[in-house]
Amino acid sequence: MPQCTMVEAINIALDEALADDQRVCLMGQDIGVNGGVFRATKDLQAKYGEERVIDSPLAECGIIGTAVGMAVYGMKPVAEIQFSGFTMQAFDQIEQNMSRLRNRTQGRFQIQMVMRTPYGGGIRAVEHHSESREAYWAHTPGLKVVIPSGPRNARALLAAAIDDPDPVIFYEPKAIYRAFREDVPESKETLPLGKAEVVRTGDALTIISYGAMMRPALEAVEDLADLNGIEVELIDLLSISPIDTETIVQSVKKTGRCIIVHEGHQTCGIGAEIAARLAESGAFEYLVAPLKRLTAPDIPFPYFQVEQHFLPDADDIMTASKELMEWD
Repeated sequence: MPQCTMVEAINIALDEALADDQRVCLMGQDIGVNGGVFRATKDLQAKYGEERVIDSPLAECGIIGTAVGMAVYGMKPVAEIQFSGFTMQAFDQIEQNMSRLRNRTQGRFQIQMVMRTPYGGGIRAVEHHSESREAYWAHTPGLKVVIPSGPRNARALLAAAIDDPDPVIFYEPKAIYRAFREDVPESKETLPLGKAEVVRTGDALTIISYGAMMRPALEAVEDLADLNGIEVELIDLLSISPIDTETIVQSVKKTGRCIIVHEGHQTCGIGAEIAARLAESGAFEYLVAPLKRLTAPDIPFPYFQVEQHFLPDADDIMTASKELMEWD
């Protein structure tokens, strides 16, 4: 079982999909000759040719519009937008066509496609290169939104996204593209979309997170157990549309305390949606402490000199956890 970084695991998943199904093709700015800005598509054009790994113009709306057209005609395109901040240039195609066309045609056209894009902070980038706007797409009916947190689940989730009959937004946390290595099976594997993973079990507190924030969350959980004897249940959502409501409700009913951690803005963010689901499900009655959200503040992403103060970190999670544990 070889060890891979996340970007290497994504490359493996794309390679496997291209080899397994002639209908799969890749398209995006600089993904062919250059292998993508983060090298996620490295060597794939040389292996599969320019007709299946397509270097597109710098035109996000054109990339997604072309991919939608390919999907209408039975192909399975995987379109890359170089940074998630530039998906706004393709907003009309994503919202008006990618998400709606299957419903608009009463199932006549199946839009089986994936939009891959790196998102989030942590690499000292400039404006429009560090946004976390995943809530836009989770709010849009007709789209599935998947966010991996490590190499193995990135490879398995991307494979599942390409095979899924619905259009999938695949957000890749670029801060952990090369942050660590993980065992990845040699044989292809998939994970079900819309199913969360209980990364660590506990009975004192539930922490819910996804993407790059799983790293500081796991660090905090381990320190809370080792230094303070607080056993935290840590849940990795993996998918924010659909959200695995059952898993988070069961956990919060067990622990009675909950912190939701994400790097998107707080207002109308994924944390707010989870809080609403916990309230509607009856889990609210099991809480012995106020529900807590740890998120980015509602301001534009700052310049890189201060981004470490903008994003939640392990110390923030530990502090919030200890505060909740003081409630009886």
